[in-house]
Amino acid sequence: MFSRRDTAEKVTEGIDLTGKTIAITGVNSGLGYESMRVLAARGAHVIGLARSLEKAQKACSSVEGETTPFACELSDLNSVKECANQINELKSPIDVLICNAGIMALPDLTVKDGLEMQFLTNHMGHFLLVYLIQEKLKQASEGRIVMLSSAAHQLTVKGGINFNNLDGSKGYSSWKFYGQSKLANLLTAKAFDQRLQSFGVRANAIHPGVINTNLSRNLDGVFGSLLKLPFADYLMNNVFGKTIPQGSSTQCYVATNPELSNVGGKYFADNNEEKTSYYGGHLPLADKLWDFSLQYLQPYLADVTLESEETEQEAT
Repeated sequence: MFSRRDTAEKVTEGIDLTGKTIAITGVNSGLGYESMRVLAARGAHVIGLARSLEKAQKACSSVEGETTPFACELSDLNSVKECANQINELKSPIDVLICNAGIMALPDLTVKDGLEMQFLTNHMGHFLLVYLIQEKLKQASEGRIVMLSSAAHQLTVKGGINFNNLDGSKGYSSWKFYGQSKLANLLTAKAFDQRLQSFGVRANAIHPGVINTNLSRNLDGVFGSLLKLPFADYLMNNVFGKTIPQGSSTQCYVATNPELSNVGGKYFADNNEEKTSYYGGHLPLADKLWDFSLQYLQPYLADVTLESEETEQEAT
């Protein structure tokens, strides 16, 4: 049993990942970088994804072990599709996909492609990536998807996800819209787990904890001001939150621990399973989000035929 103060190195101690291929978004800094460093040190081949190829190359070249850098700008769905195409061209299966990257609590409403930027980046970009490389996950002996959600999923908008205001035109709150995107991450993990577990792929969501990383770069107000104080790092690391090595532990634990080989549809925090909010376990809402996401992403899926779809067509 691990605790909230255990590090990624601690929770993966003694685990040999030789022969495993793990893809991680957002490896250029923070939790993504630490996860890549630790998992590569344990023997995994890490596919390191960052907003630009330059950022990915710089991060990958600075850690020991086998790494491959790819560009994946989650708010640019064409970039996500190109990244997925590159992953699908790899000879090896993808044993684990850690959807780590994200943006948080943008103070001003930003809209792109008809969606509020946090929902586009945190949810839709990751949804498309998982959907497009699911065949590579199915090829693994034991595929895993780790989706970074947050305890902030409890702070979401009324009804969990407001499908009538995903562009924020009817009102915007930085934290509620962040919570909405993190709830979407949680529900997406449940939805993929339901649909892929028969193929040997399990998906879980996690809350990494409160960590002072680049994720907090856009914060304003009282909390944003506190993070700029000289003693902010000490307070965040030792009182209110966690260090980066501690914060990356839960995603590494869920990605690699042998005891979780057939566990899916769960939510973890502090290296243990936790309860979600009411909407976090709302499967009809997860199905509605699944249908909406596929419809929205149709232009990027028009030329995609999955192996499972081919099987269904042959059966009919």
